[in-house]
Amino acid sequence: MRTRGTITHGLRRRLAALSALAMGAALAVAIPTPASAAARVDNPYAGATAYVNPDWSAKAAAEPGGSSIADEPGFVWMDRIAAIEGSAQAMSLREHLDTALDQGANLFQVVIYDLPGRDCAALASNGELGPTELDRYKDDYIDPISEILADPAYANLRIVTIIEPDSLPNLVTNAGGSAGSTEACATMKANGNYEKGVGYALHTLGAIPNVYNYVDAAHHGWLGWDSNFVPAAQEFKKAATSEGATVADVTGFIVNTANYSALKEPNFKVTDTVNGAQVRQSKWVDWNYYVDELSFAQALRTELVSQGFASNIGMLIDTARNGWGGSGRPAGPGPQTSVDAYVDGGRVDRRIHAGNWCNQSGAGIGERPTTAPEPGIDAYVWAKPPGESDGNSAPVDNDEGKGFDRMCDPTYTGNGRNGNNLTGALPNSPLAGHWFSAQFQELVRNAYPALDGTPGGGGNDTQAPTAPTGVTVTAKTSGSVSLSWTASTDNTGVTGYDVFRGGVKVGSTTTTSYTDTGLTASTAYSYTVKAKDAAGNVSAASGALSATTSAGGGTGTGALKVQYKNTDSSATDNQIRMGLQLVNTGSTAVNLSTVKVRYWFTPEAGASTFGTACDYAVIGCGNLTHGVQSSGSSAAGASHYLEVGFGSGTLAAGASTGEMQLRLNKSDWSNFNEADDYSRSTTTSYADAPKIGVYVTGALAWGTAP
Repeated sequence: MRTRGTITHGLRRRLAALSALAMGAALAVAIPTPASAAARVDNPYAGATAYVNPDWSAKAAAEPGGSSIADEPGFVWMDRIAAIEGSAQAMSLREHLDTALDQGANLFQVVIYDLPGRDCAALASNGELGPTELDRYKDDYIDPISEILADPAYANLRIVTIIEPDSLPNLVTNAGGSAGSTEACATMKANGNYEKGVGYALHTLGAIPNVYNYVDAAHHGWLGWDSNFVPAAQEFKKAATSEGATVADVTGFIVNTANYSALKEPNFKVTDTVNGAQVRQSKWVDWNYYVDELSFAQALRTELVSQGFASNIGMLIDTARNGWGGSGRPAGPGPQTSVDAYVDGGRVDRRIHAGNWCNQSGAGIGERPTTAPEPGIDAYVWAKPPGESDGNSAPVDNDEGKGFDRMCDPTYTGNGRNGNNLTGALPNSPLAGHWFSAQFQELVRNAYPALDGTPGGGGNDTQAPTAPTGVTVTAKTSGSVSLSWTASTDNTGVTGYDVFRGGVKVGSTTTTSYTDTGLTASTAYSYTVKAKDAAGNVSAASGALSATTSAGGGTGTGALKVQYKNTDSSATDNQIRMGLQLVNTGSTAVNLSTVKVRYWFTPEAGASTFGTACDYAVIGCGNLTHGVQSSGSSAAGASHYLEVGFGSGTLAAGASTGEMQLRLNKSDWSNFNEADDYSRSTTTSYADAPKIGVYVTGALAWGTAP
């Protein structure tokens, strides 16, 4: 059993302040001594009775089908300083703890979530503290929480904390040099306040004998790649040895907090192959080493122990919303016609992209909270209370410091972190943490295992929408086909459409149009569309439509153009560097969120994964997205492309974005040979670049595609 201090740091700090105020006079201070706490255990969930939050339980019970899960235990979120004292609408931390005692519980779960500059990569969960307000985080947030948790009245409660979701993983992946990196994350990496804040929380709360700290460790679709996996474990170790903390202050780690990644993918393994292609090569897995949360959690635990954490650390997995049941759940593996068909046809995680995280359509309640379900796993838990929104789908004025993140907007076409796909978010969502009835009902319907009274997760609605009709081609290029169709009808309402190419699902949309990209020139493709409703009922397929892409070299004729200059004197070093600027040659403003710029190249030998970076942009690097994708083109020098997107804003008629300095590298930093790259030019001053494509809503508007 680890030795723990019994007096919190916050109490020491306040006693020191009182001593200073005494001006040298004798001051007698009585230091409270905690009552004898229950013996410390290796796994706090073993034999425990966990607290059920009555605030959440009442909301759940009031929803159709919600009574079947209203008595499940979950975490209480301390997501701002005011949450500690509570409000007319929500109990205080102390009231929650007192209620836990009244319930006869001996396990209380709480999320610590208010770091300076919180969640630098997702505006929906931004916090109240600025990037430099570390002292306020310590004095006004961690110390008051510590003093409450250390109250002798709660000494017999096992108190499990989740320490700061999303913070440390953002430093690994979003702090510079990769698609989706932000200036805010770069700032937090530079000032070290995420690491210092996490270290202080671990050290302060870890001094309380009955507190068990679990550090957030993202999920497999975030850290599962070899470029992220070990660096993440090292980052966790760095934070856990900051501000007085040691690895002894860490009981374990939690994965999938407030996310949707499937617990297990039963229909394929990462080691499977189809026609000689590994599952890792599929578009969905995208060279990740893990396909689900259980395999990721167990492997991460092994790596964390090798980095110096205790050999008895345990893992938690948030299963509140990763069930993916309902009528759309695959019954077995997909067809072995290709590795993509095999994975897409069999995967239970039905998100459009594994990077989508906000209020996901089709998700369901997952495994109920369970103790020690698998080796190395302390428990399946419900960290994110089902029914609490991930973020607002449109801007909402608020006093909680929460911004509008386009990843919560179902019409947004994505960014570098989700492969520039639609978000899959549900419409009409409220602020993060606020009750979202429509989402809760969908989670209940799609629960897996199914809930009592909702067999198969389908609820009472078993009527499928009508099949879409009138599927037509609205635009095409050498690498894309744009489709539209007539809306389906349904007794309760259509929530979206799935688009299939050759019988394999390639994407989803909440509108009646879709653009399929990454295609081969002069090639015929067959498309069908299915409609779906909120209960998971799926329509019959539309009639098949054949569409043939344009011949290679298709040229856009829109009102935008791109100008380029070569900023790299060597064609054979380990980076491709360039300057770009987008110019509006038309007579009306252009919505930049609909625009993508593509620079085609080939990586030759070496790694097939890439890092990208923006070094400077007149409009701000934080307003750009960038990432590398396979083009599907057989043209010389054009097997891949760097795609640059714009988060928001408009480009006025006749205006230019100004200079954008960009670069990319292979993940193993091996050399390129740029001499034959399709889009490269040797010009060192800005000039029109007809071999760099500009796409507007997926259609080529400028340049000649390979």
